[in-house]
Amino acid sequence: MDKKLLFKMAAIFFMSLVLLVPLGLIEGQIRERSQRQNEVQASIANSAAGEQVLVAPVIAVSYREQVDVAMPKEGNPEQTTVRTRIVERTLLLPPEKLDMIGETAVETRNRGIYQARLFRLGLGTSGRFVLKPLAELPSGGRIVSARARLLLGIADPRGVNNDPQVTINGKVHRFASASGKNEPAAASDGTPTQGLPANRLAIDLGPLDLQRESRFDFSFPLQLTGTTRLAIAPTGEANHIELKSAWPHPNFGGRFLPTARTVGKDGFAAHWDISHLARNFEATQKPGSGEVLSIDFVDPVNVYLQSERAVKYGVLFIVLTFAGFFLTEILRRAPIHPMQYLLVGLALAIFFLLLIALSEHLSFVLAYGLSAAACIGLIAFYLAGALGGMRQGFAFGTGLTGLYGVLYGVLLSEDNSLLMGSLLLFLALGATMLATRRVDWYRLSGQIGGPEQA
Repeated sequence: MDKKLLFKMAAIFFMSLVLLVPLGLIEGQIRERSQRQNEVQASIANSAAGEQVLVAPVIAVSYREQVDVAMPKEGNPEQTTVRTRIVERTLLLPPEKLDMIGETAVETRNRGIYQARLFRLGLGTSGRFVLKPLAELPSGGRIVSARARLLLGIADPRGVNNDPQVTINGKVHRFASASGKNEPAAASDGTPTQGLPANRLAIDLGPLDLQRESRFDFSFPLQLTGTTRLAIAPTGEANHIELKSAWPHPNFGGRFLPTARTVGKDGFAAHWDISHLARNFEATQKPGSGEVLSIDFVDPVNVYLQSERAVKYGVLFIVLTFAGFFLTEILRRAPIHPMQYLLVGLALAIFFLLLIALSEHLSFVLAYGLSAAACIGLIAFYLAGALGGMRQGFAFGTGLTGLYGVLYGVLLSEDNSLLMGSLLLFLALGATMLATRRVDWYRLSGQIGGPEQA
């Protein structure tokens, strides 16, 4: 093979590597802007309220129990004596029935060019507790007194926008302020557990009759503000939860997907029916356990994520464009200078910088279209002069239009990106093989190298 051909191929390879530098700088700029977006979202959340985890109501029964404890005798540790002690414990009990029906409004807060999404939840909650006589509790001791409280867990109490009137057995109560006190606790079967989590709103229900069953029917409205994500821990034995919103881009997650849902351009509606057999009551008391149903009010187009994904295909753009140049040199015997390769490669890299700059102010599809049109027009006009004809420039512009179209399809369909990328490479290789199937590579000489250098 002629040395000039080898030199040209080496030069093309070297320029492809050089163009990785501006692509890397552009990708770093995108990540920096994305990080700034996350910082703004965190700042707005700190000023309003963060992601909300709502732990549905439970009853905490604080009781005093008389137990017999074997202790060693003074002066004779080998013998023991039984002493009676009073210990205090807390028992968490779930509602027998829990209904939560609400509607969520989503609004956008701006800080400069960056945005964060807040949701405002209007929720109606009702249900009932049925407490068996505490004298029947298999605790091993004798309960001497007990007192009950209704607890509601909220991850960020700053988001509570109202002072709800809580109706319990026909009487109106109000929640006390959130408390971070960590108390000894036990599960509904009396097994000791970790302390109650912080940020609980509480209502004192008074002392309990140890020998009789107690019933508490409750209902209250709640207005809650949060950022981006709403999660609800279903504490009831039988849970029915309905949520709807005008936001058309929900992302349902957590351990419990909706029993039924509808999502359209006018918003979504979903409901969950969760029994005690499907949820772990102890885990619902630990918001970090993931024993929740959740809705993320996601942005349908994350311009930074889309732009970062687009940059990853920058090398493919450059390689395919340079391959087209190289074929033109071989088939048309029209030499193209390495500087022309480099200028066109830089124009391809500038596309990604234009994309991120415009998408911060325009819709992503419009920013993509304007960036692609600008770069395709620039390259086509330049090549029309470099290759000596408008037809050649138009041909390369048409090919680039196809490439940008494929890239946009990949960005819209992340699940099919591998398939579409593989098909593109296969078609490019097939076109190259068909176009060069009659080329005698051993006879290629000065036709691609241009005039001899003095």
